[in-house]
Amino acid sequence: MTTKLQEAFEKAQQLPPDEQDRLGAWLMHELASEQRWQQSFAKSQDQLAQLANEALAEHRAGKTQPLDPDAI
Repeated sequence: MTTKLQEAFEKAQQLPPDEQDRLGAWLMHELASEQRWQQSFAKSQDQLAQLANEALAEHRAGKTQPLDPDAI
């Protein structure tokens, strides 16, 4: 366990039991969500490559515009 995670758990142990339970449930939910994202991402490599190739083709064909974050 890393130092930061150990520190976080030590602080969490000082919380009332109901808050510890909420924190634990939230953490478990986040970990499961991250695992689902990783699995989805791993399964979508072919689709992502196809989308990237299409985007590059559109760019090379002059069908794209520079992004101006200040214009949003």
